Amino acid sequence: MEDAIDVLGKFSTKVDVTDHKQMERVISSCLGTKFVNSWGPLMCNIAIDAVRIVSLKIAEGAPLEIDLKKYARIEKIPGGDVTDARVIRGVVLNKDVTHSQMRRRIENPRVVLLDCNLEYKKGESQTNVECSTPEDFAKLLKAEEEEIARMCTEILRVKPDVVCTEKGVSDYAQHCLLAGGVSALRRLRKTDNNRLARVSGATIAHRPEELQEADVGTGCALFEVSKIGDEYFTFMTAKPDFPSHACTILIRGPNKDVMNEVERNLWDAMYVARNITADPRLVPGGGASEMAVSQALMARSKSIEGSRQLAYRSVALALEVIPRTLAQNC
Repeated sequence: MEDAIDVLGKFSTKVDVTDHKQMERVISSCLGTKFVNSWGPLMCNIAIDAVRIVSLKIAEGAPLEIDLKKYARIEKIPGGDVTDARVIRGVVLNKDVTHSQMRRRIENPRVVLLDCNLEYKKGESQTNVECSTPEDFAKLLKAEEEEIARMCTEILRVKPDVVCTEKGVSDYAQHCLLAGGVSALRRLRKTDNNRLARVSGATIAHRPEELQEADVGTGCALFEVSKIGDEYFTFMTAKPDFPSHACTILIRGPNKDVMNEVERNLWDAMYVARNITADPRLVPGGGASEMAVSQALMARSKSIEGSRQLAYRSVALALEVIPRTLAQNC
């Protein structure tokens, strides 16, 4: 493997990842025979922008972390045209606020993220309660309300504008949050909550009483819930000067088949952009690189004795299959 990489490194060409034109030429080569070829420049720009947003430098001298699977999500919304596709520096959720009277547009919101229930905790094992009088049942209900009110008070203590949780929000909790001027989203995916943490700068809290001022996210420029077609979508976009390192690619199209094909092609383009950003070197295609490595390994095998020679020869012969197949298909 090291010998093969050394051979490829000798005739590889450096790519300037800061040069948009060079990056566009590299990515367009993988889209030339695909469905989105008609919208090539747009798809190349989307792929480049998405990779640049998600790229995160962990430490000085360390390689870039480009985790597209976790922090780049494609959201498909039927309707419109393919040219309406765009990259959003933020998160788009197919969610509406839990209460119809909660605010659907907030500028510069203070965001709190939770992964716990905002409702009375049910017993993990089977629990039976016997109530002999109506007053006993009223006491149980009051205990539930007091517990929910306590959780909401702990949340309101840090003065949030938006609360997002991975679990449920009870009706009484919605009432308490609405009274405090808070908009709530419930039952988020774990991956969406992680992306929201990057976009807003918030820290996911496990219990309301653990919330501190440092856990509140202030990196969002706008929280907005819009109705597109028959569904509600929540848009949370990052401030221009905030390093969000998470994005959402919005895809539009006349039907699901078109959008699914665009999504597949776009993932290919983004992975090419990611690979060239992580290792900015380009090697010739069309089987030329494989043939050069094959010849180098075959020549190297002649200077090796023993069973290792067979391994080199086998890999060299296997690499010849690729250019041979390409030549047969011409």
